Amino acid sequence: VWRGFNSDSVLRKLFSGDWIFAKPRLICFLHFVRAEEGAGEESARASSDFFGGYKNKSKSAKMKISMELLRDFKNISKNDVSLAGGKGASLGEMTNAGIPVPSGFVVLANAFEKFLEETDLNVEIEATFDSVNHQEIHTVKNASEKIKALILDVEIPKDITEEIQKFFKNLNSQYVAVRSSATAEDSASAAWAGQLESYLNTTEDTLLENVKKCWASLFTPRAIFYCFEKDLHKQKISVAVVVQKMVESEKSGIAFSVHPVTQDRNQLIIEAGFGLGEAIVSGQITPDSYVVEKQPRRIIDKNVQTQSRGLYRAINGGNEWQDTPKEQGEK
Repeated sequence: VWRGFNSDSVLRKLFSGDWIFAKPRLICFLHFVRAEEGAGEESARASSDFFGGYKNKSKSAKMKISMELLRDFKNISKNDVSLAGGKGASLGEMTNAGIPVPSGFVVLANAFEKFLEETDLNVEIEATFDSVNHQEIHTVKNASEKIKALILDVEIPKDITEEIQKFFKNLNSQYVAVRSSATAEDSASAAWAGQLESYLNTTEDTLLENVKKCWASLFTPRAIFYCFEKDLHKQKISVAVVVQKMVESEKSGIAFSVHPVTQDRNQLIIEAGFGLGEAIVSGQITPDSYVVEKQPRRIIDKNVQTQSRGLYRAINGGNEWQDTPKEQGEK
């Protein structure tokens, strides 16, 4: 994912080797699509952090205090998916490639696992999962509500809290995005995009609570059902949390570096709307869409929608919908 840039109209080279147009004040989210055959099998072998691993923990197996809990983007690479999650690893990779993404840090999966161990929530999560039959939706919903309540009701251990607050102050930003980052890699048969939660325009007052909400989103009914449906529940998955400077975007977009339907690697898709990209991600607006051919570099199809509203930063933090003037919305 590439979150946010604000510069003159230039061409940016992605770490994948693809080129795309970067328009002024256009805030882009990039989702890199794998098209290689066998990617699902490779990902299944590589992903060692899934749900079922919680069952192998014991009360006496406490986490070591000396473990690394947080890490700045510049110290993260694509090899750190098991620590920083897919989103965090991609942001670290792009930061080190010189792409101007907003700065930030990752609350590593170690911190989440330490939180579960020190509060003994891992034991209760194990017992709750034993009662789940994903063919009976009420058992999924009941398990989700119980686990999320447990996580949100418990305080984060002091050492983790202090680290998060220290890294936040170093960002020197009033508003940040707090974003879940699953430690399971996307594959041909399973993709985590949209499964977990993100919280935009977070302030210092809501930071720790939103970190916990991201942790809890690993156990939403949708995420639990998804893991059972994809037969991932027998393994263990963890979650990291990305904390990143917010861009107060006038326009936002999502770009797919490979055409997500035809798998044409010479085409990319860009969808754009006014305000924050969350409006597009959540499906609450119909965005403008563009099909861009890479070689030769040109727009080969566009569909401009009339947009009547956009999602923007609220005065006291968080987001709010604002009406878009008709003349602007039709452009």
